[in-house]
Amino acid sequence: MTARALSPHPIRSLFTRSHALPLLGYVASLTGLIIIAWLALAGLASDYAEYAAATDLLDRLEGRKPTAQAAGSGPGAAGSPFLEGPTVTVAGAALQQRVVAAVNAVGGNVLSSQIELQGTLSKEGYVSLSANCEIDQTVLQQLLYDLEAGMPFLFVDQLVVQAPQSGSEGGGGADGLSGTAGGKMRVQIDVSGQWQVTK
Repeated sequence: MTARALSPHPIRSLFTRSHALPLLGYVASLTGLIIIAWLALAGLASDYAEYAAATDLLDRLEGRKPTAQAAGSGPGAAGSPFLEGPTVTVAGAALQQRVVAAVNAVGGNVLSSQIELQGTLSKEGYVSLSANCEIDQTVLQQLLYDLEAGMPFLFVDQLVVQAPQSGSEGGGGADGLSGTAGGKMRVQIDVSGQWQVTK
């Protein structure tokens, strides 16, 4: 009975020095496998989300899925991929209205714009517009997406971005702290769209 009392309990014998190292190795291996499985599943979920977004965009571009009207596009622009109008001048005005609405939708300001009806692409039915505007740096990508993904289909031919200028070195006034026009960038954007005569 004394020998039995002195013999270690079976569970307690697992935590002796000779068994502690394999047990820690097992726990570390199991933890590593769980982390690897979790990272693999997170990567698969991320890849699937990208795939679903790309499929959705492709369906919208091919017309298999109705698109929500892009912010800034006029009520008549949601249905047709072309600039519509009885004359090229009316189509140019529609292009100007579309660009101004897109810039205003992101809180920007159009300083000037010029429609080019007699360009190199005009023979192929394209109308071009060059616009100078002020927008916040954080919404530039949103503006470009709205212009290129919305209706009618527009193509950004050229983009020139000028960073906001800091105030004078003397620093007086509010502009001395936040830059010109509240930190907005100057952007010159050249956009073109194809014109289709409406009947």
